[in-house]
Amino acid sequence: MSKETGLEDAEIEERGSRRANPIDVHVGARVRLRRMLLGMSQEKLGEHLGLTFQQIQKYEKGINRIGASRLFDLSQVLGVPVQFFYEELAVGQPAGAAGFGERPAESYAVEFLGSREGLELNKAFARITDPRVRRSIVDLVRAFAGETVSE
Repeated sequence: MSKETGLEDAEIEERGSRRANPIDVHVGARVRLRRMLLGMSQEKLGEHLGLTFQQIQKYEKGINRIGASRLFDLSQVLGVPVQFFYEELAVGQPAGAAGFGERPAESYAVEFLGSREGLELNKAFARITDPRVRRSIVDLVRAFAGETVSE
């Protein structure tokens, strides 16, 4: 144990490692999701915040932690409340416990919607007005996924 800080050596080593904290990864993914929903590039977001696109990339990957004032600025630029960045976060789960066991089904959906393909698919699907066509598309995708199709 360090006399000056009272921290265990393992704890100091953990903090110094380059592994991203699961909460930082989650917040970064929510930044990316909102940016993509707005059709904004990393470069454009960086310009609004006085940052490089590389810094935005590091935030979105959770490599660099987003400070409180920067998170507030992000909420203003992206037009969401600060709480948006914490939505879908597993409450009561220790920060280091993420990654053990299976993720809830909802997190797969959030992860997919945060991808370029998921966003494009969602936007295109939302423009389809005929409910029968929408149902057919859902049935088609479920069939491709190996699920039984509903009638």
